[in-house]
Amino acid sequence: MAEVAGRGVAERTGRVSATLPSWASHVAYKLAPPPLLLVQAFVNTIGMGADMLAHAEQAHAWLTDAGLIDAAFSAGPASPAFAADLRLAREARASIQALITGTSDGGQLTQDELRPLDMVGQHAQARLQVAPAGLVGLQVASPAGRVAGGLLGLLLIIRDAQADGSWDRLKLCGNPDCRWAFYDRSHSRRGAWCNMATCGNRLKNRNLRARRASSADTGEELPPG
Repeated sequence: MAEVAGRGVAERTGRVSATLPSWASHVAYKLAPPPLLLVQAFVNTIGMGADMLAHAEQAHAWLTDAGLIDAAFSAGPASPAFAADLRLAREARASIQALITGTSDGGQLTQDELRPLDMVGQHAQARLQVAPAGLVGLQVASPAGRVAGGLLGLLLIIRDAQADGSWDRLKLCGNPDCRWAFYDRSHSRRGAWCNMATCGNRLKNRNLRARRASSADTGEELPPG
């Protein structure tokens, strides 16, 4: 999406215009503020009929571009180590999708959904770091060139977003055929669609057709529209 990458972020977020980083060029609209944007971009590596983590070379390129893998230490996309990393990345992505859904509907993650995130914590750790200026932070420690450290970084971003109240604005589209992650900037925080003009209207029209078909079977009349 070269033209998407070239547009200003303000066109889709209402914030200060800036060029999207290349790793977020596929997100297109309703962008989360950085650094939560990285989580949104990771979740949206699947959707719109495509999976950017489906093939090793493309996945390695995106994960490297997003800073989730250090290319200088990576064994490369054809290595057995990266094959294991790619499985973990896909599973963690599904778990983060479930985490977003659970936040929106109040549900809890299952053990199967939690397991990939637990594996991330087994392969990478966050260590307390105090800067000379006195700022206290967390530094990720993980095997060089492996994806676990990058995934743990995403979880730390989610933790910070949960603390500052921005996490519950990241949602999955209510269209079950879409499930695109979008950032809800509405005052009510009740946004349900990644794009009202497409997914919102499409699902509403589908539901209307279903109700009309049901009323035709029962003889009930529905109001127009």
